[in-house]
Amino acid sequence: MIAKLEELKERFVEVGQLMVQPDAMADMKKYSQLSKEYKDLEKVVKEYDHYSEILSNIKSAKDVLKNEKDEEFREMAKLELDELEPQKEEMEEKLKQMLIPKDPNDDKEAILEIRAGTGGDEAAIFAGDLFRMYQRFCEKNGLKLTVLDLTEGTSGGYKEIVSTVTGDNAYGTLKFESGVHRVQRVPQTETQGRVHTSAATVAVLPEMDEVDVEIDMNDVRKDTFCSSGPGGQSVNTTYSAVRLTHAPSGLVVSCQDQKSQIKNFEKALKVLRSRLYEIELAKHNEAVGAQRKSMVGSGDRSDKIRTYNYPQSRVTDHRINYSQHNLPAVMDGEIDEFISQLRIAESAAKMEDGDL
Repeated sequence: MIAKLEELKERFVEVGQLMVQPDAMADMKKYSQLSKEYKDLEKVVKEYDHYSEILSNIKSAKDVLKNEKDEEFREMAKLELDELEPQKEEMEEKLKQMLIPKDPNDDKEAILEIRAGTGGDEAAIFAGDLFRMYQRFCEKNGLKLTVLDLTEGTSGGYKEIVSTVTGDNAYGTLKFESGVHRVQRVPQTETQGRVHTSAATVAVLPEMDEVDVEIDMNDVRKDTFCSSGPGGQSVNTTYSAVRLTHAPSGLVVSCQDQKSQIKNFEKALKVLRSRLYEIELAKHNEAVGAQRKSMVGSGDRSDKIRTYNYPQSRVTDHRINYSQHNLPAVMDGEIDEFISQLRIAESAAKMEDGDL
């Protein structure tokens, strides 16, 4: 571990020197990448320096015990060691966690897409319940959720709803939610009280910048239309909503949350970049063929990840075989423990795979 930390410290110094070079400052893409790497390394180096200081103090205290005859000095050295040894163990564990390879997208803002799956009207209602769950979770955790586009279900809920999530570590916090969420309950439309199984698909994408994904605008068709839903006088009178169609991939993205056509265009473009990134990432993972133990899975939206069983008030995450029997609280946004358990399992899998 020490060898790896020394290597990172050397790279930290090297990146600092590269950042002040004229060619790096002239290339904004390169400078942005170096700046991000510098900030990430700085966190590790700071903790490593603190750890090195603890090791140095432990060595000094042991030297006193070995060579000093004065009992008072020896007693002080013993007390110091009693304080330093637990600190050393704590710092070692912290550094191990910091050395686990981090997803470079964790710090990015996120695109949250929820779509009704199998189950007809009940699936759309469940998609609405999931949206409220994430909305409440974001409120409680200092994240801001903004709806970009939606299609309402005929009996309530949403056939599809697309949002952005902004705030500290937005993508890193929500990325484990991607996959198929199943619900087992008596639908509102069921007259005989039978339990049905319905599903909704959740996709969490890192919001990509121009630096990350370049789009040839000649491949993009832009259409404008009147926004629908709440919004005041501009609704159905102003062509502020934007629809982008990417010809090579066939992807279609809409945004209508802003009164400004320019702002809607910019937001739609960010969603398009994120979806194109997802496609390229899936191709990469398939080409590599790595049997990863990642809690995020293969990125396949068909992965069934969680079941919400209303009759038993049970929520089960199938990736880690973890259940809670407090479904009302979970649906009110209390999903922190699921995310925490998934992070622990992900870190353990990476350490087991020898990534550290």
